[in-house]
Amino acid sequence: MSAVAQVIDANTAEAGTERELTDGFHLVIDALKLNGIDTIYGVPGIPITDLGRMAQAEGIRVVSFRHEQNAGNAAAIAGFLTKKPGICLTVSAPGFLNGLTALANATTNCFPMILISGSSEREIVDLQQGDYEEMDQLAIAKPLCKAAFRVLHAADIGIGVARAIRAAVSGRPGGVYLDLPAKLFSQVMDAEAGAKSLVKVIDPAPAQIPGADAVKRALDVLKGAKRPLIILGKGAAYAQADDTIREFIEKSGIPFLPMSMAKGLLPDTHPQSAGAARSTVLKDSDVVVLIGARLNWLLSHGKGKTWGDAPKQFIQIDIEPKEMDSNVEIVAPLVGDIGSVVSALLAGIDGTWQAPPADWIKTIVTKRDDNIAKMAPRLMKNYSPMDFHGALGALRTVIKERPDAILVNEGANTLDLARGIIDMYQPRKRLDVGTWGVMGIGMGFAIAAAIETGKPVLAVEGDSAFGFSGMEVETICRYNLPVCIVIFNNNGIYRGLDTDPTGRDPGTTVFVKDSRYDKMMEAFGGVGVNVTTPDELKRAVDEAMDSGKPTLINAVIDPAAGTESGRIGNLNPQSVVKKK
Repeated sequence: MSAVAQVIDANTAEAGTERELTDGFHLVIDALKLNGIDTIYGVPGIPITDLGRMAQAEGIRVVSFRHEQNAGNAAAIAGFLTKKPGICLTVSAPGFLNGLTALANATTNCFPMILISGSSEREIVDLQQGDYEEMDQLAIAKPLCKAAFRVLHAADIGIGVARAIRAAVSGRPGGVYLDLPAKLFSQVMDAEAGAKSLVKVIDPAPAQIPGADAVKRALDVLKGAKRPLIILGKGAAYAQADDTIREFIEKSGIPFLPMSMAKGLLPDTHPQSAGAARSTVLKDSDVVVLIGARLNWLLSHGKGKTWGDAPKQFIQIDIEPKEMDSNVEIVAPLVGDIGSVVSALLAGIDGTWQAPPADWIKTIVTKRDDNIAKMAPRLMKNYSPMDFHGALGALRTVIKERPDAILVNEGANTLDLARGIIDMYQPRKRLDVGTWGVMGIGMGFAIAAAIETGKPVLAVEGDSAFGFSGMEVETICRYNLPVCIVIFNNNGIYRGLDTDPTGRDPGTTVFVKDSRYDKMMEAFGGVGVNVTTPDELKRAVDEAMDSGKPTLINAVIDPAAGTESGRIGNLNPQSVVKKK
């Protein structure tokens, strides 16, 4: 039943008749429910406080955060996990701006998300007369998302919500902004007319079938390959075409390299996985199939020393035509949704298909096995204080024993090393910083992952990364979520050893020595644990995952462990000038 208000209209009171009315609050809620939206992430306040209360009363789960950016990150990763737009609800101006960072990040990462913000009154904002939290939010949002809409009349709420949903999930997914001025919520209209104004979005993300000629071209290029490679991006994970992708890879016999959030589409231990031979396959391959991966900075733009001297031909699968030729020539562009395109390629692998040359496979297997063997002793160290490899070796075993758990990961060294060390076994179980490489996604991602999937979550955080969203441990405790946070605490950003040459202050990258982050979790009723060895870490994580209780483990890491800027130190400019 629609959420409506029973009121007596002044014009008909004398006649003793009663008509049913609704308002902007209820129409927003009804529009979301009609389209299957069952969860909202946000921060309450003027003018959307009652909207959150009413949504909760109407059965929508409303998760209140301590900061809008973290709520926005939760909504974004909810979109990635469910293929439905995640909803973030914020107050106006500063709250909107806090959420906007997450919205821009969602757009960059192709996560479907809708940021809904209350806003000031249009007539005052447009004349710049100084309203409460005055800001032209629509204009600010437009350059940072796929689409932005403002609704001024209650009768248009249904259309506004429908347009936002369709924009978020159609084609290449991304972020959408929906601006709801304060006056909209209290606008009243006839309930029957209001119900008729709502729109249920039909087929918002239809299949986009690739052209037959494009499929044939790609197969012809692939048949001529001597050293083929498939690269899986997070778009392949988002597509949820898991069985089709796996069948294509196994039937073709082509080795695959997963980007970090595509790990687990096929297990990292799969015989065709080239993850542990990344440098070799990028450098020596001759034909590369990109499935939901972009040739951006994470793949060195498809050129340079990373890709070696061997000539490359690229086959790219993407739903966005403009992505083709963005950095290098794509000899066989396949425009369409990943499920449809991979199905078409799979249909073209017939009885005449030849597996990749044996010498190419042998080269990869030899390099992969050598690298794994070299790494193994480092993962077995049980030193105190721990280094990154010893600590991650313990967590690697945790995930191996609990492949259904979701791993959230951010940091510099903590992220870079975990990507290569912790094997994943199932799709969409690894969530990390994505395309921008931003800090601060950890707690928002962890909360949404627990809520959307019901699975236990292991959040592995650098101490610096945790600082961006750490207050959300209170949110985790308040909602009693099965989240275990492990903080790799080496007393600083990159390392904990910098000093101020003047002797006045701490070094710019140094935190309070020997901080006890576990005490934060205890302050809110969760479980806090301090560990100093990999064995202690493994036992503490197992206990947390078994109990399902909100837990924070302060993992003491050697302050000297870690490298400057992790593995992307080349992106951090260095001065070559010395002052005399």
